[in-house]
Amino acid sequence: MSHATDTETQPTPTRDAAEQRSRLVKNTAFYSLATGMSRIAGLVREIVAASKFGVTGPMSAFTIAYQVPNVLRALFAEGPLQAGFVPVFTELLERGDRREAFRVASAVFWLICLVMGALTAIFVLVAPVVMPLFAPGFQDHPELRHLTIHLAQIVFLTVPLLGLSGLIVGMLYAFDHFAAPAIAPLAWNVVVIGCLLGVTPVLPADKRIYAYAIGVLGGTVVQLLLPMPWLRNRGGSFTFTLDWRNEHVRRALKLMLPVTIALGIVSLNLLVDSFFATFVSKEAPAAIDRAFRLSQLPQGLFSVAIATVIFPTLARHAVRGERDELRHTMANGIRQICLLLIPAALLMIVLAVPSTRLVYQRGEFTAGATHLVSRALIWWAVTLPFEGMSLLYSRTFFSLQRTWITIAFAITNLVLNAGVAAALHGPFGISGVVLGTVSGTAAMTFFQMAILRRDLGSIEGRATASAVARMLTAGAALAGSSWLVWHVLDSALGRSLPAQIISLAAGIAVGLAVYATGVLVLKVPEAGQIKRLIAGRLGRT
Repeated sequence: MSHATDTETQPTPTRDAAEQRSRLVKNTAFYSLATGMSRIAGLVREIVAASKFGVTGPMSAFTIAYQVPNVLRALFAEGPLQAGFVPVFTELLERGDRREAFRVASAVFWLICLVMGALTAIFVLVAPVVMPLFAPGFQDHPELRHLTIHLAQIVFLTVPLLGLSGLIVGMLYAFDHFAAPAIAPLAWNVVVIGCLLGVTPVLPADKRIYAYAIGVLGGTVVQLLLPMPWLRNRGGSFTFTLDWRNEHVRRALKLMLPVTIALGIVSLNLLVDSFFATFVSKEAPAAIDRAFRLSQLPQGLFSVAIATVIFPTLARHAVRGERDELRHTMANGIRQICLLLIPAALLMIVLAVPSTRLVYQRGEFTAGATHLVSRALIWWAVTLPFEGMSLLYSRTFFSLQRTWITIAFAITNLVLNAGVAAALHGPFGISGVVLGTVSGTAAMTFFQMAILRRDLGSIEGRATASAVARMLTAGAALAGSSWLVWHVLDSALGRSLPAQIISLAAGIAVGLAVYATGVLVLKVPEAGQIKRLIAGRLGRT
């Protein structure tokens, strides 16, 4: 066997770095596309749900019933599993020990079944006592209180399924496979939409909201099963083992614990919003949630995609001790997130009312509901870039296996959110409630930046600040041109459905064209990366 030492056969570090960046951009583009399909389906789901239930009391009951199990999902499922399990699983793969990697995965699989199954059973029993605590404003509406309890008992059955799904997805991420995890949420949305359309009409009028809960449960089963075939032929398989004393399993669990606490605290933010919203009006929790769902479309398309694709690379850099590469990969990802979320946030702010009206206003969703949701949407838009950056900073701490620090970030977020919401929900209503989340998320993001700069050295702060300043300059032109084009067409064409689509689409298209031109003229490096990727794809085509 010959061992090549010729420098011509050895990839240079520069070439390796360039190829890695190219692969990350391509994976991010594909993940964004697949996630985009899922988010569009999610938007259709929200449109259907809004037309069926508006922002009525039953919809608010479902919102709270969904959020409480969602906290437990955050405590034990996707985030903690990926933060604690993926770095350990990736490290074992890097060592070439796939058998041990799958043994660890098997142990975690059965631990999820036992622990989350038990927690679910307990919650279903104590729901009548627990759920009223999260909706104090419903004390004068006993029918909504009982509805919240029963819906939560159904939705809570998804918690162990989501835990297992998070494990499967984390394994696929470690193998740099992103297709199935991106497509699975699409299937979830399709199932939920099917139940909203097919099950709702056959239920009594006062029970129709149960179709939503049934759809969520069925969709979660499909979301778990769909990615499993892609784990075949990966050099291992699941076995029955409960070896929680295995050193790798214990390390994964230790890494999960602080993330579990931190993400549990962060997830309480939506419950905090709903808690104070129940004092504003019985429609407020549903209105805030409808706006939140709409704001998450660009978040899922861009920041989640970028953070998800980059995370395994960050973990590999951390395992290898490649701090310079880790810092650059993270900083480049942060600028990519800002490049995409800043225009999304500005479009949401200037076009909040027409976008809410086009997406939601039909059936049970009235003009008054549009007013409530658009107010919340403006403030959710402000928090978009901060949420995106915070997500990637969190993944960086996870890759460094420094998970305990995330608790401090989460507490900062929750305390500010609760304090601001408590102070402002009275005088400012819905806007005051969402402002709490904006304040908490922004503070957490700057806190993360400061700690990373202290521990890693330069995180390319000047380059990022310069790029963001140029993005904001281009964004100002986007905001003005988008609103002007929409306003002119809206005045000329009226408010029919086709007219709304044309005026809003034209405003968005013109604004994005102005923004794209602006960031290229201003020489934002990440804009050049995307341009070269698109040009390369078109050239090969």
